[in-house]
Amino acid sequence: MPDLANPMRVMRNLIPLPLALVLAACAVGPDYRAPALAEPAALVRAEAELVTPEAVEREFWRGFNDPLLSELVEEAFDANHDLRIALARHDRSLALLRQSRRDLAPSVTAQGGAAHQRASADQMPQAAHSQRDFESYDAGVAALWELDFFGRVRRAVEAQQAEADASGADVRAMQVVVVGELVDQYVRLRGLQEQLRVAEANADYQRESLALVDARLEAGRGTEFDSVRARVQLESTLSRIPAIEGEIAAIVHRLAVLTGREPGALIARLEAPAPLPAVHQRVAVGLPGELLRRRPDIAAAERRLHAATASIGVATADLYPRFTLSGLLGTQAASTGDLFGRDSQTRLVALGVDWSFLDSGRVRARMAAADADAEANLARYEQTVLLALEEAETALARYAQSLREREHLAAAAEASAEAARQARVRFEVGVIDFLEVIDSERSRLEAEDGLAQSNVRAATALVGLYRALAGGWEERMDAPRQANAEPVLTST
Repeated sequence: MPDLANPMRVMRNLIPLPLALVLAACAVGPDYRAPALAEPAALVRAEAELVTPEAVEREFWRGFNDPLLSELVEEAFDANHDLRIALARHDRSLALLRQSRRDLAPSVTAQGGAAHQRASADQMPQAAHSQRDFESYDAGVAALWELDFFGRVRRAVEAQQAEADASGADVRAMQVVVVGELVDQYVRLRGLQEQLRVAEANADYQRESLALVDARLEAGRGTEFDSVRARVQLESTLSRIPAIEGEIAAIVHRLAVLTGREPGALIARLEAPAPLPAVHQRVAVGLPGELLRRRPDIAAAERRLHAATASIGVATADLYPRFTLSGLLGTQAASTGDLFGRDSQTRLVALGVDWSFLDSGRVRARMAAADADAEANLARYEQTVLLALEEAETALARYAQSLREREHLAAAAEASAEAARQARVRFEVGVIDFLEVIDSERSRLEAEDGLAQSNVRAATALVGLYRALAGGWEERMDAPRQANAEPVLTST
C-alpha cells in the first residue's frame, strides 16, 4: 500500500505507468489527408489570346494607375467594418486555440477559505454552549492533468488549429470581397461620370439644334413641327441626367461606407470626374494549378474539413477510459495561528479513471454525428472547388466578350458621330428635313452612351476576373495576428 505520508514517493510510484502509456499512445480516429486538387487546364484553353501564365498581379488595382483608387483601397484595408469583424473572429479563434493547448498541460489552481459553524443543541446535547462553535481555515494548491492516452485532447487541439486556420482564410476571403467591391464600385462611378458627360454634351448639341430650328422658324424657313421635335429630343436627353446623378450619389455613399466612413464623407474627393481606368488586353492568370491553391475560400473549406475530421477522433476517444492525475498540497487548521503549522499540512495524490463504456450508445451516436459533419464538409469543399473554377471561367469569358463588344460599339460611336455631323450639314443646306437630323442625333447619343456603358462592363469584368483569381491577398493579413498564430500540431 502506498505511503501517503510521503507524497513524492506516491508520485514516483504513480507517474511511470501513465508516462509509458502516453509515450506509446496514438490518437484514435482518422488521420487527416487533404483531398487532391485536380489541375484545371480549361482556364487557359478558354481564351488563350487574353491570358498569360505569369504570376497574378498581387495588387491589381495599382495597374489602373489611379492614385485615388489606391488610396481608397488602403483605407478600406484599415477601416472596413466587415474586415474588422473578420479579424475579430480570427482573433477569437486564435484565443480558443491557445486555450485548447492549455489542456495538454496540467491545470493548477490556488484555493483558500475560512468558515464559522455552530452546531445545534440537538446535535451536541452534552456540549457546553461555547463548544458548539467551530472555525476552520484552509489554503492550498491543486493540480489536475488529463493523461491523453487516446488523443482526445490532441484531436481537440488539432480541430481548433484547423478552425483558426480557416478563420484566417476567411479574413483573406473577406479582403477579396471588400476590395473587389470597392474597385468595382469605383469603376462604375467613373463610368457613370462619363455617361453624364456624354448626356450633357449631347444636350448642349441638341440645344444648338433647337436654337437653329427656332431661328429658321422665325425666318419663315422652318416649321413648328420641327421645333417641337427638337424640344422633345432635348428634354428626353435632359431626363437621363437626374437618374445618372442619383446613381453617382449612391455609389459615392457606398464607397464611403466601404472605407469605414459616413456616407457623405467622400463627396468632395469623388465629385470631380476622372477618366475610366483603362483595361488590359492580356491578363496574367498564373499557372492553372495555382488557382485552386490560391483561393482563400477553398483554403477555408479545406481547413474546416480538417477540423471536422479531427472532431471524429474527439468523439471516438470517449469509447476508451479517460485517466486523470490530480494532486493537492495545502494546509488546514481550526485557527489562523495554526494554519501554517507543521501539523496542519495536507496532501493528496490520486490517479482517476473515467470510462463511459456502459453508455457507448450515446458515444457512438456522437461519432455518427461527427462522421456526418465530416461528410458534409467534404461535399462543401468539393463544391467550393467547382464554384471557384466556374467563377474563374465565367469571369474570363465575360471579360473576353466585353472587349469584343467594346470594339464594335467604339466603331459604331465613331460612325454615328460622323453621321450626325453630316446630317446637320445637309439640313442646313436644305437637302434633308429636320426629322433625319433628330434621328441621327438620337443614334449618336445611344451609340456614345452604349460605348460608355460597354467601357464600364469591360472594366468591371476585369475586376471580376481578378476577384476570381484572388491573387496576393494573403500578404495583407495584419502582422500582429500572424505572430499570435502557433504552429500546427500533427497527430501521432
